[in-house]
Amino acid sequence: MIVKALEIIKVEVVVRNIAAGSLAKRLGLAEGTVMAKTVLEYYYKDDALGDPLINASHIAALDLATPEQMEFIRTTALKVNDIMREYLAPVNIDLIDYKLEFGIHKGQVILGDEISPDTCRFWDKNTGEKLDKDRFRRDLGNVEGAYQEVLRRLTGE
Repeated sequence: MIVKALEIIKVEVVVRNIAAGSLAKRLGLAEGTVMAKTVLEYYYKDDALGDPLINASHIAALDLATPEQMEFIRTTALKVNDIMREYLAPVNIDLIDYKLEFGIHKGQVILGDEISPDTCRFWDKNTGEKLDKDRFRRDLGNVEGAYQEVLRRLTGE
């Protein structure tokens, strides 16, 4: 793995394809509702405040990122979404949602986050079984087994 020291942009982006977690709760949607369009949400990266939901006006007012940086973040997050959904489809995994963080390295905005069952919601396409962090959050058990199942499907082993 190649890593670079980044100045983290204090905006987390969450990409949502199917209603789950806080989106389902906030909007009163049944978990598993397929969104008509991909939803992008931005959160102010501040643990003391509980990472509150913010919008473009907040980002500008708090000077968290420039409009150009946010456009790069938006387009990259959507591109990652397209790539991941296509990659996961043949192994019968639905990409429900995920979060990304970005940072600046030598003046360039780059992805500064992992993509794993800890940062994504993965569900079995046929059964709806959760293969991600929700196994721990909801005390469903077999967290390690679910993560290993994702690995098995992706590697074919």
